[in-house]
Amino acid sequence: MRIFLTGGNGMLGRAMLRIATTKFPSLEIIAPTRTELPLDDRAAVQAFYADNEIDMVIHGAAKVGGIAANIAAPVDFLIDNLRINDNVIMGAHDAGVGNLIFFGSSCMYPKDHRQPLLETDLLAAPLEPTNEGYALSKITAAKLCEFIDGRDDRNYKTIVPCNLFGTEDHFGSSASHLIAAVVTKIATAKKSNDPSVTIWGTGNARREFLFVDDLVTFVLNNLGKVSTFPNYLNVGYGSDLSIDDYYKIVADVVGYEGTFSYDTDKPEGMMQKLMDSSIAANNFNWSPATPMIDAIRQVVDAYDIQSGHST
Repeated sequence: MRIFLTGGNGMLGRAMLRIATTKFPSLEIIAPTRTELPLDDRAAVQAFYADNEIDMVIHGAAKVGGIAANIAAPVDFLIDNLRINDNVIMGAHDAGVGNLIFFGSSCMYPKDHRQPLLETDLLAAPLEPTNEGYALSKITAAKLCEFIDGRDDRNYKTIVPCNLFGTEDHFGSSASHLIAAVVTKIATAKKSNDPSVTIWGTGNARREFLFVDDLVTFVLNNLGKVSTFPNYLNVGYGSDLSIDDYYKIVADVVGYEGTFSYDTDKPEGMMQKLMDSSIAANNFNWSPATPMIDAIRQVVDAYDIQSGHST
């Protein structure tokens, strides 16, 4: 199977390339860099499809950022992602690619809605304002896949993961996911002997996190079943913790003995967005393989290697 992977330099993409190489050697994955193939350039994407026979697209590329970046640049997060998603998805459709997996996001779901969130809750209520632009771009792409799916022998499906973290995250950058950002912040505080670390908000907001390796393994194991996927498929850890809890777990792993303060003037987003992943569990044998504490230890070890010092 020849796969076009977008976002190959991101956390999810790099994990997919690593795991495919070691555990799924029969897969041929093409993952051009942003320089080699700018996904916001429609002509370039069309030319790529014309020049390559692709059996499946796994679309993980996106402009991403934390809550501060989303608040500061909602236009960019909406327009840039709309453009990328349109080029990749419609490019695949027009080129006759039969199978596509699009990675959505739990931020697609309504703010402060029922818990846990079901796939049918999409568009059931207003979105969280702090990342509405990004969420709308994801919803639009997911709907586009739904409209295409089943027509002209196309299987275009959306997997909705919960918040992800992994060893290949961009530590210390604006593109960091929360766990990597927390590891960087606490490891830096320990190294600098800072007595306290500040958490945005109250620390009470709850988040469901999944080790990206588990998601990637699930996807690669089920490539032959994409046609049987529902249009939207939640894939989550199955339980959540408070932001405060994650800080404390990381501090314990890192060995940081300082205290935490809370900047309640800062936004903290949705208070909870736990997903119901029972369809994936009951129909596609989904179960997270890596305990949370073990995964966080792996991320701390990866930070140590990347930063060049031991926590």
